[in-house]
Amino acid sequence: MSFEISGFAPQRLSHVKDVFAASIAAGEELGARFTLVEAGEVVLDLWAGWADRQRTVAWDEHTLAPVFSTTKALAALMIARLVDQGNLTYRQTVASVWPEFAAAGKASVTIEQVISHQAGLPGFPESMDPALWLDWDAICGRLAAMTPMWQPGSASGYHPVTVGYITGEIFRRVDGRPLATAFREDIGDPFDLDIWIGLPSGVEARLAYLQRPGGLPEFGEINAATRAAFLTPWSSAAGKAGDDYRRMGVPSTNGYATAEALARLMGGLANDGWLEGGELLSPALIAEASRERIRGQDLVLPFDMSWGAGFMRNPPNFPWGPGLNTFGHAGWGGACAFADPEHRLGGAYVINKQGVALMGDLRPRRLIEAAYAGL
Repeated sequence: MSFEISGFAPQRLSHVKDVFAASIAAGEELGARFTLVEAGEVVLDLWAGWADRQRTVAWDEHTLAPVFSTTKALAALMIARLVDQGNLTYRQTVASVWPEFAAAGKASVTIEQVISHQAGLPGFPESMDPALWLDWDAICGRLAAMTPMWQPGSASGYHPVTVGYITGEIFRRVDGRPLATAFREDIGDPFDLDIWIGLPSGVEARLAYLQRPGGLPEFGEINAATRAAFLTPWSSAAGKAGDDYRRMGVPSTNGYATAEALARLMGGLANDGWLEGGELLSPALIAEASRERIRGQDLVLPFDMSWGAGFMRNPPNFPWGPGLNTFGHAGWGGACAFADPEHRLGGAYVINKQGVALMGDLRPRRLIEAAYAGL
């Protein structure tokens, strides 16, 4: 089937377009977009394919894609802004703003431990109705009462869904607003970013159809934490709560965006915190938020991981080029967004044909490698 690559790529990045075209031609994509921002300027923006299963609606510059865990980068940014404003510190305990969280031995768990996946709350080992994910207060209550599955602070273990409720509740108790609302009011609207945490009805028509992966990710050796995080019937609301869950502002899973908007946002974080004349974060807080909190074999993901304060760090797996200080977040199925302060480069990739890689999907990896070769 014929296809057209839309957007633009300068001569120095022409190979990126070739790699993108090859991925489309090989059937690896249904629809996709890849955008790069350098020193505050969009320097590459490519999209192609289809936004629907029937291949009748072309992917265009307004197509929104679900980005799943890439949403966690937005949550990390919003917590960092509270720290930047002097309203929070990373080292204070969660219980200092959420007293109920002190239950079951969690009184000393810090905010930076929670958002770097060290709290031991990756999911619920006990059976529950998956529809409970629709009840924010009920989930937060269960998490506050829960006994950690490992000693907090001793290791990371990825919290795919629960970290959004914990982070969101911390934000709400400090700021007074839901994190998703604050993101739109403080960042999305002022900077005209087509990024949403929870899908509002006004933009639903632009959302791409999602083609689920053909198999399960490779989790490695399955343990109790992995099972609670991913592999129980109640690990998420997927398929059980439908549109109602999709509209919830859960800042771990429910992000919807264009690649251009995500790349502009991450490009701002790579550019000393400045996005089109406004400051997202101070340079000192960017360095602090992306600084390594823990490194080693994750207890849930089958990888050695280096975690910042809510951000995945590029080492030791290097999914986003060669930068030692690059940070961002991957999303289920292949989406990702990253910031490279050394090159003042931000990038994002969104798709609607999901792959099975938990991190380092080859489709964006090839595009990013081609981009760095041209820089």
